[in-house]
Amino acid sequence: MSSRTISKVLIANRGEIAVRIIRTLRSLGIRSVAVYSDADAGALHVRLADEAVRLGPAPAAESYLSIERVLDAARRTGADAIHPGFGFLAENAAFARACADAGIVFIGPGAEPIEVMGDKISAKRTVEARGVPTVPGLARPGLTDDELIAGAADVGFPVLIKPSAGGGGKGMHVVEDASGLPAAVAAARREAAASFGDDTLFLERYVTTPRHIEVQILADAHGAVVHLGERECSLQRRHQKVVEEAPSPLLDAATRARIGAAACETARSVGYVGAGTVEFIVPGDSPDEFFFMEMNTRLQVEHPVTELVTGLDLVELQLRIAAGEPLPFTQNEVTLDGHAIEVRVYAEDPRAGFLPTGGHVERVVHPSGVGIRVDTSLEDGLDVSTDYDPMLAKIIASGPDREEARRRLVAALADTAIFGFETNLTFLRLLLERPEMIAGDLDTGLIARVFDELAFPAVAPRAFAEAALILHARDAADAARAAAGSGAG
Repeated sequence: MSSRTISKVLIANRGEIAVRIIRTLRSLGIRSVAVYSDADAGALHVRLADEAVRLGPAPAAESYLSIERVLDAARRTGADAIHPGFGFLAENAAFARACADAGIVFIGPGAEPIEVMGDKISAKRTVEARGVPTVPGLARPGLTDDELIAGAADVGFPVLIKPSAGGGGKGMHVVEDASGLPAAVAAARREAAASFGDDTLFLERYVTTPRHIEVQILADAHGAVVHLGERECSLQRRHQKVVEEAPSPLLDAATRARIGAAACETARSVGYVGAGTVEFIVPGDSPDEFFFMEMNTRLQVEHPVTELVTGLDLVELQLRIAAGEPLPFTQNEVTLDGHAIEVRVYAEDPRAGFLPTGGHVERVVHPSGVGIRVDTSLEDGLDVSTDYDPMLAKIIASGPDREEARRRLVAALADTAIFGFETNLTFLRLLLERPEMIAGDLDTGLIARVFDELAFPAVAPRAFAEAALILHARDAADAARAAAGSGAG
């Protein structure tokens, strides 16, 4: 593949990832085009970009998810390439194909790898053919309810019912014995159809005390594939990641090399080009074993922890790969230095069942200091819409070792304030102080087990702090107006 020049990139996304991509584009001298819905007309990513194009009303289906409107914006602005970020159209094979048909570079893999890896059954069969270990199970297209129920005994209880087409934990059910299968299969069918428009299901043996470990890979168009180490993402709530770190405190050097090699082989199995993540389940009581779970054919929310321990800019590398350049290093030249931990700050109320909140941001205070990185688009006066994902920011801390990174992150959370609505900041700080977190003794069920033990304050301090801050701001504004008035005379 010959190299091509990319001089203007449209970012088909919003929020913190759009801001993060714009900053890398600016450092490379590449012009940026933002797109926005009516809900985001005043957003930070719109103001930071060199150009901005309105897509449509707030609902994502009429704006960020409209392939036609995104491509029209690219044509109108003369963008050479489109970066999809994550979410929305990032893993949409039809979008990747439409970009190619329009002669616009899609900063991601081709449509075929997206399609193969987007279907969990086809993904599992593809990687098995390359010798990548997978969880024992029953996975083929078109399994009926009766076939699933009959096959569960051979898989072995407990079993995990999974939708083939989806992710994020939707439609997944753990079943302990045969008596619970019929109801669970029926529920999984309904949920899969409602969430993904596809009710295809398969079975896997449920791994007890599972740890979720994923490997970042990069592949260029010249046949080179490397991995950048792993991330531990075991702290989850309802299959949604809450805390991520690199490297994993579980793996030794030999297992790290083996799981990295398996991730690279997964990428090769579909002729992958770009940045991607291969996700594995690792039994907590048998850390030298690992099983392929799925591949995410895009940049991950948690990519900053990999950047901090490798010193690499993954967005820059995505751009260079998309331009046809070869990877600038080999596997032997990849080194991991120190440790990094990330938390996701959400507009949600943990003490009310994690109900989404949102509203008007009266004031936001972001942390800073040695080893602290904040990826966000949150700022004073922003209206946080409930039309989109409730993630407000990612706060990441790095240090020479895991404990130093953890302590820095706890301190950074204490220095963070968002006034206007409830967030999960207190929950995150309490979670990071748990003895299991300190010891690195993690699994995907930990949060559910310990949540009731978290020592939330009896009265949320937000209300008092918010009232004080608003009164202080009003007093400051009155003083400024008075000073301006006296100066004019």
